[in-house]
Amino acid sequence: MNKETIISSGLLELYVLGETNSEETELVIMLCNKYSDVKLELENIELALEQYAMGHGVVYPKGTKANLFTKLNLTDDTDKIAIQSAPIAPMRNYRNLAAACAILLLASTVMNVLFFSQAKKADDKIATLAQKMTVIEKEEAEEKESLNVVRSKYSLPLKMNACDIAPKDADAKIYWLTNTGEIFIDAANLPNPPNGMQYQLWAIVNGKAVDAGLVMYKNGKSLRLQQMKTFGKAEAFALTLEVEGGVAASKEKPYLITRL
Repeated sequence: MNKETIISSGLLELYVLGETNSEETELVIMLCNKYSDVKLELENIELALEQYAMGHGVVYPKGTKANLFTKLNLTDDTDKIAIQSAPIAPMRNYRNLAAACAILLLASTVMNVLFFSQAKKADDKIATLAQKMTVIEKEEAEEKESLNVVRSKYSLPLKMNACDIAPKDADAKIYWLTNTGEIFIDAANLPNPPNGMQYQLWAIVNGKAVDAGLVMYKNGKSLRLQQMKTFGKAEAFALTLEVEGGVAASKEKPYLITRL
């Protein structure tokens, strides 16, 4: 995954400020555990905010509280403020106060709109990142499963050779797990079938062709190592080009074939 996209999304800043929901918090934790660069960036953001707070803290001069109470004609004997004893300000002061409040309200509204816009963009980026993470994790799981099949000590690799009706460079490979009888096919080097057609695998058992499953495609590409039907024994395997959805019994010539 693109680490720069994660770092620039604003998600880490929202996490440090405590503005993430439970799902976003879990996502940040997962990203930090997966990528050391993201974890380091999070630590840098935390440090930067801490340094900013320490360097920009407001220290009021001594006597500020006393002066404020004097101007408001209040006493500081207790922490209670006697509202009724405060003098009535002239009308122009109320007008100035109303104008100031209007300016503050307008500024607050603008800031809220800007913050909402930024938060919406951050949410969209988070959703996109989560979707990409799901796809990557799925692909990693499929790749791991494929490697386990190929590297298994029980895996018997069988190369399928092109017949007369197939291009010379067309080929596929079968992996037969001899301990379980499971069959997997790698059809990545096959040309895409014509519209309305689909490759179908057959196991030759006791001289008869038995359906072993269809080769599946997604987004115009053959899926990664695909599991087909299980066979405890077979003399050969053949691949034919059939109508989409497959047939119960093939009348077509083999496209690819392999013999044990």
